[in-house]
Amino acid sequence: MPAGGFVIAIDGPAASGKGTIAEGLGTTFGLPVLDSGLLYRAVGVTLVREGGDPHDPAAAEQAARALDPARLDDPAFRTRGAGEAASVVAAHPGVRSALKAFQQAFAAQASGAVIDGRDIGTVIAPQAPAKLFVTATPEVRAERRFRQLSGQGEAVAFEDVLADIRRRDERDTARAAAPLVKAEDAALLDTTTMSISQAADAARRIVEAARARWESSQQG
Repeated sequence: MPAGGFVIAIDGPAASGKGTIAEGLGTTFGLPVLDSGLLYRAVGVTLVREGGDPHDPAAAEQAARALDPARLDDPAFRTRGAGEAASVVAAHPGVRSALKAFQQAFAAQASGAVIDGRDIGTVIAPQAPAKLFVTATPEVRAERRFRQLSGQGEAVAFEDVLADIRRRDERDTARAAAPLVKAEDAALLDTTTMSISQAADAARRIVEAARARWESSQQG
């Protein structure tokens, strides 16, 4: 990444709060934010819309290479089904390869960037000055996702959402291509017992410390 670009890499499992934290940090530090999970959701939903199978590696990779990042504001990409489809296509090495260049270009902006996902600190921006691994218990994450989906008008049962969370955790951590894992130099932020504001404040303090170290190294 070019000199002068302060990058914040945020990883973690589904519904851990990393997206909300990323948006808050982007606002606090004046940096553009990329929700990398939205890229995978877009690929999965687009593929299904076109009659394809998310489990088909070749079809999924083709959809990833044809993705138009300018159309990521589709509400359909925020649904429960989109999350499941994203978890499936994200396991294909070809899909991850197709989306890697876009994410790395975003991270390489001279102004810096905030990116959240599952392999940001390990694969996309391993040299990021600030790295966080945001997590929470499956039950708490399922409750958060349940409230979110219910608020969007989706008729879902908590038990089904919890099952989805556990299934995605297994798929994300067990896949061969860029599995979800905490980078060795990432700060662990467990939001299980935290409110949104508490989690945001804890993340801000972690990043402020990282930014101070980074600025000192830049001066040296």
